[in-house]
Amino acid sequence: MKRVFFLLLVASFTLFTSCDIDDDVNYHFEALQVKSVEMPEAFDYGEIYKIKVTYFRPNNCTFFEGFDVVKEALTTRKVVTIGTVIEDEEECTGSGEDLVATFNFEVLYDEPYLFRYWTGEDANGEPTYLEITVPVNEDSSAILAPESDMGTSNLKN
Repeated sequence: MKRVFFLLLVASFTLFTSCDIDDDVNYHFEALQVKSVEMPEAFDYGEIYKIKVTYFRPNNCTFFEGFDVVKEALTTRKVVTIGTVIEDEEECTGSGEDLVATFNFEVLYDEPYLFRYWTGEDANGEPTYLEITVPVNEDSSAILAPESDMGTSNLKN
């Protein structure tokens, strides 16, 4: 019985280690330029909004992957559109096109939000941003957390 178990174990190990998972697809992620953004004039606290972003796809070897949304401050968000670029592709054609993607954003704070959308780089290689500030309508349903040790109030998430 031990011998059969040992042979099954060796056979299983050999089978799993001999599998070739390499699919020979090389790719990298790249930031895609934002051209324009559709946002509401104001947010309501606690609501979820669909934000529509128009971005530039440079060729047919670049595919939309998603958004990288980074919280830089309490109500400041840096938004970068991310694309996957297939490498070693000989058929990368097209002069580029503007496409639209959306993401959902939930309003968690009752202060104005500043969105910084990456639009590319300037002549010095520094990032450039489309900045949009959206106020939050006053609402008595905003729940304040107890004061922290530093004497400030925080909204509950």
